[in-house]
Amino acid sequence: MDSHKLLLAERSVPRYTSYPTAPHFSAETTADDYARWLAELPRRATLSLYIHVPFCQEMCSYCGCHTKVVRRAEPVQAYLRALLAEVELLARSTTARRVTHLHWGGGTPSMLGLDAMRELTERIAHHFDLSGLLEHAVELDPRSTTHATAATLGAIGATRASLGVQDFNAVVQHAIGRVQPYDVVAAAVENLRAAGIVSINLDLMYGLPQQDRRALLHSLELAHGLSPDRIALFGYAHVPWMKTHQRLIDTASLPGPAERVEQAEAARARLLRLGYAAIGLDHFARPDDALADAARTGRLRRNFQGYTTDVADALLGIGASSIGRLPQGFVQNRADNKGYQAAMAEGRFAIARGKALSADDIARAALIEQLMCDFAADAPPALLAEAMPQLAPLAARGIVTINTTRITITEAGRPFLRLVAAAFDAYLHRAGRHSAAV
Repeated sequence: MDSHKLLLAERSVPRYTSYPTAPHFSAETTADDYARWLAELPRRATLSLYIHVPFCQEMCSYCGCHTKVVRRAEPVQAYLRALLAEVELLARSTTARRVTHLHWGGGTPSMLGLDAMRELTERIAHHFDLSGLLEHAVELDPRSTTHATAATLGAIGATRASLGVQDFNAVVQHAIGRVQPYDVVAAAVENLRAAGIVSINLDLMYGLPQQDRRALLHSLELAHGLSPDRIALFGYAHVPWMKTHQRLIDTASLPGPAERVEQAEAARARLLRLGYAAIGLDHFARPDDALADAARTGRLRRNFQGYTTDVADALLGIGASSIGRLPQGFVQNRADNKGYQAAMAEGRFAIARGKALSADDIARAALIEQLMCDFAADAPPALLAEAMPQLAPLAARGIVTINTTRITITEAGRPFLRLVAAAFDAYLHRAGRHSAAV
């Protein structure tokens, strides 16, 4: 790879799981706005629910999630009460009832407790219509995915599980503070399938400390051997200014820009050779998987959980720091558990910030999402003209082609997809620091 492309790979740009991105949310959007937006949802609007559980048994040094270590029952029980209260508040605030997607994230959702997960699911089912549920997904730590965990998830109707693997190499696992041998992951997969949860996603990463191309490819082969439906391959985002525990990672042990790009390209080639279809920037799926079908037919979407088939009219976030998306804009709950729980105890939404969408925001969001999903889009002439100073150098490097208003990311340019999307980001000049583009 030439030196110019390496410089591009090091550029700091968002991952575009939303537009505008979260750093541009502000306190100008309030709980009153959220209540009004919920009330304006039509009765037949479809909903996607995201439940955030910000607890883990231990902190992995690579982690970029909003979570904390907890070893006592009381904080978890208090948090459950707040989640139950938020479900009640949502039910009182909107007439929309049809839920098509339910997603548990974290942290480690099972830290809530198996009885608590069952109780919360029952409370949601009491207030909302789950009969048309298309997917019920949960993020899991393989180290705590026991027979009992899997059985409970099966009993509450979970249909897909996403297991955090990152890398199977022991040296890399020690470097990131997450030791979980292959046998542990294999046992978790076996437990889930025995409980009837046959749709499995494995999350892996490149660019980790002490990781090299050979170790990464070996991890991919091992992951493939577990026959997952999907593999997500994320680039490690080293952002110690945001996640202070990442300071435990020795920056000298991280792959350099050239090696990081080499890892990403080699991993993509290996996964394609193993028979997976490439989905957007960093997901891979079996050709018969719903995600692959959505990509082939132009129905792929992108939200805070990554690439998805979720086309619900509104995504409602439940829990501390969770983000919601409604037609009118974005909202985010308070990140501090104490403040979130206090708001729920008082029967009010815990919105800390958000972003009401302008017509320009909506147009740019649609364009950016289409680029991120389809690698091509027709740009409104005014937006294209504005973006040309950023796009022209990318076109000169063979990353993108422009035909009238049609923008197409080339096969060789796909690793730089986020840079193309960033050309249409009207807020980027006001942004803080982000992770590397590749």
